[in-house]
Formats: sequence, C-alpha cells, structure tokens
Amino acid sequence: MGSATPQGKQLQGLQGLGARDALLEAGAASLPPLSSESFMRPGKMLPVPQAIRPTLSPTPHPVVHLKELADEESSWNTPSMPYLQGVMMLQLLEKVIELENWTEGKGLIVRGAKNTFSSGSDLNAVKALATPEDGMALCMFMQNTLTRLMRLPLISVALIQGRALGGGAEVTTACDFRLMTADGEIRFVHREMGIVPSWGGGTRLVELLGARQALKVLSGALPLDAARALSLGMVEEVLRASDEASCLQEARAWLGQFTQGPPQVIRALKRSVSSSRELCLEEALQMEKELVGTVWGGPANREAIARKGKFNK
Repeated sequence: MGSATPQGKQLQGLQGLGARDALLEAGAASLPPLSSESFMRPGKMLPVPQAIRPTLSPTPHPVVHLKELADEESSWNTPSMPYLQGVMMLQLLEKVIELENWTEGKGLIVRGAKNTFSSGSDLNAVKALATPEDGMALCMFMQNTLTRLMRLPLISVALIQGRALGGGAEVTTACDFRLMTADGEIRFVHREMGIVPSWGGGTRLVELLGARQALKVLSGALPLDAARALSLGMVEEVLRASDEASCLQEARAWLGQFTQGPPQVIRALKRSVSSSRELCLEEALQMEKELVGTVWGGPANREAIARKGKFNK
C-alpha cells in the first residue's frame, strides 16, 4: 500500500507532528471519546505502549505509499510486502494522519500489489508479542488506525486482488466498499491461529453481514471466493479485469460514480453517514446540523440553485 503524497496536495500530517520519532511518541493506543467532534477533525492520539515499540520500529524505506490518481482521489498500496509487518502498521497510521489532513480529497482506493491484497500479519512480528498484554496493546493500536481510516471523510474502496487473509481481511472491512477480482479470496483465518479478530474486523463484519453470517465466516474460517463474497454482500462487485493496471482503472471508474461533485459536499455526505452509524440519535442529528452549516449557501449550493437543477440532471 509509494512514498509520495498526492501531488499538488497539502498533506501536512507528518510535517505537523515532526519527525517519525515524534509520531511514535504520539502514537495511537486508544481512541478519543466518541462525539460529533470525532468526525469533524483528526482525533487526539495517546502514546504507543512501550511493549510494542520494537515491533513498530521505523525504517528509512517507506513500504506504505500514497499516490494521486486524479484530482481529489488517491491510491494507497503496499507494493513490496505481502505481510503486514510491524513497520507497515506504523506507516499505515502515518498515512491515515496524512489523509486526515488532506482537505481536498474525496476518494481512496486501498490495494496491495503483485496480485495479493495482504496475507495477514508477519508471524515474526507476532512472535515478538508473546504476552496477552502485548497482544492487547497491538490490538488497541490497530483498532485506532483502522477506525480512523473508516471515519475519514473520503469514500474508500478496498481493491481485493488475490488473497486478503487475517489482518488483511480486517483491513478490507475498514473501507466503505470492497471490489474483488474473480480469483480473489477473503478469509478470516484467526481461528486457525488460535485467536479472534483484534483490529476491529469482527465488529465491522457483524455490521456488514449480520451476526449469523459473521459467526459462520469467523468460526468456520470460511474462504470467501468472489462469488460467495458477492452473495453474502461482502463485496459490491466482481471486477472483469485481472491485471493490476486494468483492475485499478476499473475500480477508479466504479468509485467515480460516488465522488462526482465538489469535495466539500462529498466529504460532508461521508461524515453524515459515519456519524449516523456510530453516534446516538441526538448527537447524530447535531452532527447533521453542523454539516448543513458547512455547505448550505456555499458555492455548490448557489450554483445548483442558479442552474435550477434541483432534481434534474
């Protein structure tokens, strides 16, 4: 998931926090209290527990990349590492912070490379976290990162080529939508590893599939091929293309139908849906009122009224 931020965009998340060490000191151990404010601006982060810092050690070579596809759209991919290594987990957080501060964005495609979305966590990194306390610390870190990904005011798509296993399967559930190639596979292999989903994937899977189907998928460690994932509602479409370039082009075209329009409107719509999903009714309505204030009477609204195009294309 390359080192460059989207060209021409002012993504100041890393610079704002300072060096990578400063980011690690300010890492994500738990989420801020949930409120309408959580969806309006980047959340505050708490320190990364000491136990998992060696596993999340920095590297001079970026392995998680952001790349601009077109105006207001980005691709996020891991071009060289099929496993979620410790350094990649840290860089995932870095890129989420960049995206939180990307004020002009509308869409995001999350993908792997070399026909593999992600084969899950690197077992060497997992072995280094041997105690329950270590496991829970990593759990909180990744729950924070993926929840923040889910709350981004960008419409996100997981482009699943090849296998998305374990932690990789959990990452797909943090996106708004999932597209899959005909030879793709999603599998929550946690049962085989003697654990349960720990990055929020189990909770999100219940929301996606319902409790009964989610229990079958998790307790059976069921491999979901494209046809089965589509029938369950896990993915939106099975792509016709198979090679990376064509798949990305097809995914961009699919995403484009939902990102047409001014960034402030698309972002407000995504925030409205996100807050309604997570907040109580009263807070969600308050959030809706605040969002109306960001677009009502704005340029897009005035232009639409001038065109008299209320319901007409």
